[in-house]
Amino acid sequence: MGENDLMVDKTIKHYKIDRLLGRGGMGVVYRAQDTKLNRPVALKMIKPGLTADPDKRDRFMREARAAAAITHPAIAQVYDIDTVDETTFIVMEFIEGQTVGSLIAKKELDLVGSVEIALQVAEGLAKAHKSKIIHRDIKSENIMVTRDGHAKLLDFGLAKLLEKDLDVSETLTVLDDAPTKTLPKTTAAGTIMGTTSYMSPEQARGQPLSYPSDIFSLGIVLYEMVTGELPFKGVSPIDTMHAIAFEEARPVTVVRKNLPPELHRVIVRCLRKRPDDRYADATELAIDLKRLKTDIETGVQRPFSLDQKLDELKYWLTTTIPLGPQGILIVAVVLAVAVLLIFTEIRWANLVAIAFVGLLVYRNIKNRKKRMLKRFVSQVVKMESVRAIRIQGEMVTVVVDEALASQYIRINSLVDEINKKRFIGRPVEVAVRDDLSEEEFQRMLRETGIQYVRDDIVLKPQPKSDTH
Repeated sequence: MGENDLMVDKTIKHYKIDRLLGRGGMGVVYRAQDTKLNRPVALKMIKPGLTADPDKRDRFMREARAAAAITHPAIAQVYDIDTVDETTFIVMEFIEGQTVGSLIAKKELDLVGSVEIALQVAEGLAKAHKSKIIHRDIKSENIMVTRDGHAKLLDFGLAKLLEKDLDVSETLTVLDDAPTKTLPKTTAAGTIMGTTSYMSPEQARGQPLSYPSDIFSLGIVLYEMVTGELPFKGVSPIDTMHAIAFEEARPVTVVRKNLPPELHRVIVRCLRKRPDDRYADATELAIDLKRLKTDIETGVQRPFSLDQKLDELKYWLTTTIPLGPQGILIVAVVLAVAVLLIFTEIRWANLVAIAFVGLLVYRNIKNRKKRMLKRFVSQVVKMESVRAIRIQGEMVTVVVDEALASQYIRINSLVDEINKKRFIGRPVEVAVRDDLSEEEFQRMLRETGIQYVRDDIVLKPQPKSDTH
């Protein structure tokens, strides 16, 4: 018997443990029998290290009770939270069914069923958001579907314990199942990749979370249910985090033919990179999902409303114009000046003066990104494990000894600052690499764009080609 199996047949309070159900980032889960109410329950024993400090334990108990106060058919109910013999545990509703991840793997979800599950979860999520609680770890394995087709969202609000207490310098992210000091080059099944793939961009960057973070994660689950694949994938967790932060997902209507355009619009809005561009909370998402479900069932293709068209136009303007929101203002100013020149009489000397000043301003704006990238390099080289930095166009490559999560978050936050302050050109992207072979690294050192090479790095002579 394993160490976790030793609890089987033991009794904590009035809960008799039947069998081991599984292990997660917070601890071990058992099936138990509530001997007072004669019903099965799920008993989650929290890892001792997470609640060893009395202040942490008290805060966890308060937050768990807040989550337990949320009652909704789509949220697994919390029955009890207690500490016995320094062991903190949570007693939850025992749900018989399958996870959404299992249903996806078995290809047992159709379009209507997928939208229905997403709708039920969104409605439960809306109840929680109204109570000012964020889930933080929505993924296909955290959603159970009962035998009669009801969706249940698990571990509601409890991921916050992991988020606050794990040292970000020693973990991939606060929500990993298996904390590790480096980002592995291969995926450990059921551990890091499973959670990383459902992160919001702000989670990947270590930024504060809000309701739209849950919206992004639920959007990924909906995308996965209707297409059978994840929207953001990489050969390693760090590649996946980069895709989440910078790359756009392939449209669901491209991945799978004959899906309704309205489904594509809902998913696109969920997966926008900026939280302000997504649904503000799950209530708005639930309204659109309910309308979408009705349209699918009746075969109606509803035209976009004026509000939806304006929303799409606003998003297109703010993401298409290279200067972003500032660009809209600058374009408006340029048009105003053009109108002024056409319909008013201005002396040529004044026009030349205006053009000269405009040229100086343009040159300053154009070189601003170069100056910010130079400052970026000066900050990144202070990290000891950085071996080299290359900049080619808008692509920055940082080669490191080991891809620590704290470095990844810091480097991405610096790039975010550049993109927020830039006025012209495409956004800067960054790749943190620790998987280059020595041959690839030496070849990169000979390419253009190298901005920094650590002092201990030796440029090896190129192998001589054979001559005949």
